[in-house]
Amino acid sequence: MTASDWQKILKQLKNKPAVMEKFIKHNKPKERTTGIASHKCERCGRFNAHIKSYGLNLCRHCFREIAVDIGFKKYS
Repeated sequence: MTASDWQKILKQLKNKPAVMEKFIKHNKPKERTTGIASHKCERCGRFNAHIKSYGLNLCRHCFREIAVDIGFKKYS
């Protein structure tokens, strides 16, 4: 079961709180502490090419798009 499937099922169970609590207890995806899925881009949700220095939490693609807006300057 992927994370998106889990979100879809939660929408369906919104009207049944008892069933939803039991579902969450047994089927919630675990929090990742290491590996590629532990960090993702806050803007687009990508896992790869993640820049976490300076607290950016962006992928390199999003960083290139908004670098000038957040105060970075390109030297070359």
